[in-house]
Amino acid sequence: MTGTFTRDDLVARLVRAGELEVSGEDPDEAASYFDTENFRFHGPDGFESGFDGLSDYFAAVREAFEDRSIRRGLIVVEGDHVACQTWMEGTFVRVFTQSPAGPTPPNGKRVVFDMMNIFRFDDRGRLVDEWVRTDNRSLLRQLAVGAD
Repeated sequence: MTGTFTRDDLVARLVRAGELEVSGEDPDEAASYFDTENFRFHGPDGFESGFDGLSDYFAAVREAFEDRSIRRGLIVVEGDHVACQTWMEGTFVRVFTQSPAGPTPPNGKRVVFDMMNIFRFDDRGRLVDEWVRTDNRSLLRQLAVGAD
């Protein structure tokens, strides 16, 4: 386990970090859950980013989707790693600039991002790595990319 953080501590920190990123309510508190200098995001199709890129992604989600929510489930903790399924959803009302297909116009529908995540924490309870796998085909279908 990382430092003095228990399994429940790490899960609570992960849940809160996700809630803050999705809501955008307190960027300073959100940043406190990350090692902002060393954080690495490892995404689908070899996409790599740091903390600033992750923050930009969530800003694009907040801009494009209303009535957003995030849920975590199937949580497994092993040492400093936490694996879980994540569902992030919202109503697609403005252009989504971070779509896997590039800027995508809204369709007014409810969209669910269904992801599998693995996170790594440092000994101070801060997130230092995140690996994400998602079904981009399902996401693009929900965004109505390529639909007539």
